[in-house]
Amino acid sequence: GDTIMVEVSAKTKQGIPELLDMVLLVAEVLELKANPDRLAIGTIVEARLDKGKGPMATILVQKGTLTNDSYIVSGTCYGHIRAMNDDKKKRLKTAGPATPVVVLGLDGVPNAGDMVYAVQDEKTAREIAARNIAQEREEKLASKNKVSLNNLFDKIKEGELKDLNLIVKADVKGTVEALNQSLLKLNDNEDVDEVQVNIIHSGTGGINESDINLASASNALVIGFNVRPNINAIELAKQEEVDVRTYRVIYDILNDVKNAISGMLTPEITEEVLGRCEVRETFKLPSNDIVAGIYVLKGKIARKAFVKVLRDDVIIHEGAISSLKRFQDDAKEIAQGYEGGLMVENFNDIQVNDLLECYIEKEIKKEI
Repeated sequence: GDTIMVEVSAKTKQGIPELLDMVLLVAEVLELKANPDRLAIGTIVEARLDKGKGPMATILVQKGTLTNDSYIVSGTCYGHIRAMNDDKKKRLKTAGPATPVVVLGLDGVPNAGDMVYAVQDEKTAREIAARNIAQEREEKLASKNKVSLNNLFDKIKEGELKDLNLIVKADVKGTVEALNQSLLKLNDNEDVDEVQVNIIHSGTGGINESDINLASASNALVIGFNVRPNINAIELAKQEEVDVRTYRVIYDILNDVKNAISGMLTPEITEEVLGRCEVRETFKLPSNDIVAGIYVLKGKIARKAFVKVLRDDVIIHEGAISSLKRFQDDAKEIAQGYEGGLMVENFNDIQVNDLLECYIEKEIKKEI
């Protein structure tokens, strides 16, 4: 009785004018107003890291007026707005209530849904962000006992584990939010009522040392979607005995967590990383195939193996090695510290500074 219903179709445009009329009517009836003459307050609608421009945040201004030289703070991120554009990429000087804008200038990628506040100066913004960081760190630090999906069921049955802490990393912010919501929905599932799923940290980009340190301190699992840990993070995870799982399908993540909680993990194909190499140069063959000139940073690169192509620690392709050469000769493998040439099957977008992670697949039976 209190909610107006309007039939609309984005495809045929049916009902769009009526919808806009009803929005204005509800605003008028409820006397919804905003003061434009104050420091701005808004909400982060979406945020991402652009390779060329840095952190970009889409903000919906709700109160006050945001200017193109405002100092803003959102959660643990703060900054001075360097540019502000509307939905048509037109540069704006000011944005009043109910105006969506894309801003540049934050020092990090804020979380979608967080509030954003305009403040008087940079010092105030920095102090608020530092206070939020300290508060977040205190909340994240918990027990020191290590947990993995393999021993999860035993710990639950022994009463050692009531909360399953997760650190979630993905390639884009939207995926992070969708993954977080899906994992938290497991708390409503009767099959996993023995333990509460908590996401203590989530973000975009590759899995780094900070994620591993946080997981170690808070007894958490690290879950990566379409991203990989860097070399230092891999070594630190082994040292701290942190369980790091990487996936390409969201349903696999949900099934693994649910099955681990219920003690029903099944054997699966796992990846054994052989080594990593860096692309130092690229060469185009007459057949238009691209050969990557590589330098092996760690381990070895084997001919009968697979590779993940990483750009900023984000997986952009996964496939088999179609050719591996040392000088002009075919090679079975290339060891650490040596150079060679490599071609990836059905992939010609290799670029200089890309990292290639070489791995083989093994079937390992999980023990509970």
